[in-house]
Amino acid sequence: MEPVTLTARAIAKMIDHSLLQPDLTDADIVDGCDVARRFDVASVCVRPYDVKVCKELLSGTDVLVSAVVGFPHGNSATETKVFETLQVIDDGADEIDVVLPIGKVRSGDWSYVEREVGSILQKAHQRMVIVKVIFENHYLTAEQIVQCCRLCDRLGVDFVKTSTGYAGTGASVEHIRLMRENCRPRVQIKAAGGIRTLDQFLALYRAGATRQGTRSTQTIVEAAEMREREGFL
Repeated sequence: MEPVTLTARAIAKMIDHSLLQPDLTDADIVDGCDVARRFDVASVCVRPYDVKVCKELLSGTDVLVSAVVGFPHGNSATETKVFETLQVIDDGADEIDVVLPIGKVRSGDWSYVEREVGSILQKAHQRMVIVKVIFENHYLTAEQIVQCCRLCDRLGVDFVKTSTGYAGTGASVEHIRLMRENCRPRVQIKAAGGIRTLDQFLALYRAGATRQGTRSTQTIVEAAEMREREGFL
């Protein structure tokens, strides 16, 4: 990725506005898309059954729709994840965020993990859809994170991602640096989980994250706008 001139707008365009909480109502989804449109973020990251309505709500904007697959635990069978991938693409998803089979990673069953990621990647890339692979680093050792990075790099995924936001911990600078060191530059890094302030966002960005998932879009972008006006961004 080419270096980004850091402005409030550039920061907004690195945000996937997260609308994944299980208790969100239809009205909450509408409100979330309003926030995404107002701040012109990269995408909304949504539950599969919200893809169609978000695509409609964001029609005519530059905001993409990202859909989660196998979320949040990665426990679905590979065939189910492939089906879900195709379904959300048919519904209008521009990107997918798919959770690795965490238990298989922890078991060292790398052939299973590779077959699964490769199957999903093939279907998505045939439809020109970006794939972000969620590791859920909270459950993994540094060695396992490195192995996941190398596998995803070899297969040609678009992004590797730290977390779902639904484990015990979320994104950390340490993990972003580890992932950046073990993927070639063409593989981008997405941070997610617990990102609530501009300072957190900036620390993760400087460590190598080019996309970040957060519910705190308004707080982060408004803080960036203020600092930009003051000349401190």
